[in-house]
Amino acid sequence: MSKEYEGDINDGLVVEPAKPKLKKPRMYKVILNNDDFTPMDFVVHILEHFFAMNTDKATRIMLQIHTEGKGLCGIYSRDVAETKMLQVNEYSKDNNHPLLCSMEVD
Repeated sequence: MSKEYEGDINDGLVVEPAKPKLKKPRMYKVILNNDDFTPMDFVVHILEHFFAMNTDKATRIMLQIHTEGKGLCGIYSRDVAETKMLQVNEYSKDNNHPLLCSMEVD
C-alpha cells in the first residue's frame, strides 16, 4: 500500500474525519425592574451609560419599566449579560438607589 493511502483506510473502511457539531450559545435578556424609589432620570442615565442607548430610546424603555414593571435592556451572551447586570446593581447601590437589574434566558 502506498503512503498516500495510509491513514485513510482502517480495516478496509474509509474513515472520514468527524465534524464537530457546534451550536450557538444561549442568549440572555438583561432586564431592569421597577421600584417606587429610583428616580426616572437615574434609570435613563443607566440605560445610556451601560447599554449605549440614546436619550429617546432610554426614555422609552424607562417609561416601559415604570408602567409595565420591567423593561428589556438588551440580549447578550451569558458572560456579557452577567457582567452588565452586576455593574448596574453595584452602580445603583453605590448611588443609594434600590434599582435592580436581572437576567433571564432568551
